[in-house]
Amino acid sequence: MEKIRVGVVGSGKAACMHADGIVNIKNASLVAVHSRSKERGEAFAGKYGAKAYQDIADMVAAEKLDMVTVCSPHPNHLEAVEAAMSEGSHVLVEKPLASTLEDCDAMIAASKKYGKKLGMVSQRRILPASQRIRKAIDAGKIGSPALGIAQLLGWRGEDYYKGDPWRGSWEHEGGGVLVNQAPHQIDLLQWYMGGEMESLYGVWNNINHPYIEVDDTAVAIIKFKGGGIANLILSNSQKPGLYGKVHIHGSNGASVGVQTDGGAMFIAGISKVQEPPKTDLWTVPGEESLVAQWEKEDVDLFHSEDPIEYFIRAQNQDFVDAIINDRPPMVDGEEGRKTVEIFTAIYRSMETGKEIKWPL
Repeated sequence: MEKIRVGVVGSGKAACMHADGIVNIKNASLVAVHSRSKERGEAFAGKYGAKAYQDIADMVAAEKLDMVTVCSPHPNHLEAVEAAMSEGSHVLVEKPLASTLEDCDAMIAASKKYGKKLGMVSQRRILPASQRIRKAIDAGKIGSPALGIAQLLGWRGEDYYKGDPWRGSWEHEGGGVLVNQAPHQIDLLQWYMGGEMESLYGVWNNINHPYIEVDDTAVAIIKFKGGGIANLILSNSQKPGLYGKVHIHGSNGASVGVQTDGGAMFIAGISKVQEPPKTDLWTVPGEESLVAQWEKEDVDLFHSEDPIEYFIRAQNQDFVDAIINDRPPMVDGEEGRKTVEIFTAIYRSMETGKEIKWPL
């Protein structure tokens, strides 16, 4: 079969990680990249033997792209999606899907209009430890999800925010930790809790980043339509950074959890990690002894590979497979919108001082 022809929009760190992943997956070929900077685009393209473009629609049309992976700043996602889909390409978008619900809805509408697949990158869903939780919930091993706790206690310093001019502003980033670092934990939490939110009360603060406009810390309480409740504690103000975790406690008393992040990534803000993502909580009756076995498997899996790179590659592979097999991607546009709903509700709750009710 012919390989899926892929283009990448963006030339920053995320775009590089996706490009590295795409050149190492099955049935796909990276043939083009887009950057608004001609110099950066050509330098980026040269690493992969691809061709550089400054116009997305021209890139898709000229290269007959089947798939575009979007890694541009959040407010630019909609423009990229509409341009790519209008020329016939399916689109995978880095998290968050967008910084506003209006942009999410426009992307979903474009997907329906052009008959193209829309996916969002949320690679922590692919973690073996994350999949164990979803399978346990689906199998009824914890009863129904009754209480969810999502925590992100990390660090981002001045070098991080000043390294890219779009970071740290409402106009160019659309938010802070809620929009950029926390979507992974938010996505897992809503996925485990059933994805049907009823109401939310939230607040945010900027604790120790005076050089940015946006949030570096947020706390929220969510009620779900299924009867469950959840707590979010999300921050990038802990130095050194600590961890990211999502724990789900069931109606039968059993609990399951995943540590999504830990180690050097949170201490130094770099991509390499010291600790593999792992099952850090499991009290399903009769299965408690499996935790040690799973932890060994998780450690062995990442003995020689960065988990971020591994799962970004895996999510691009999932999207390629979705195109080939004409099935939905792991995280589609509607699922991606739910994360944006939650952080939008936190911002609205902070602004109004009120509980925010769904639908949004």
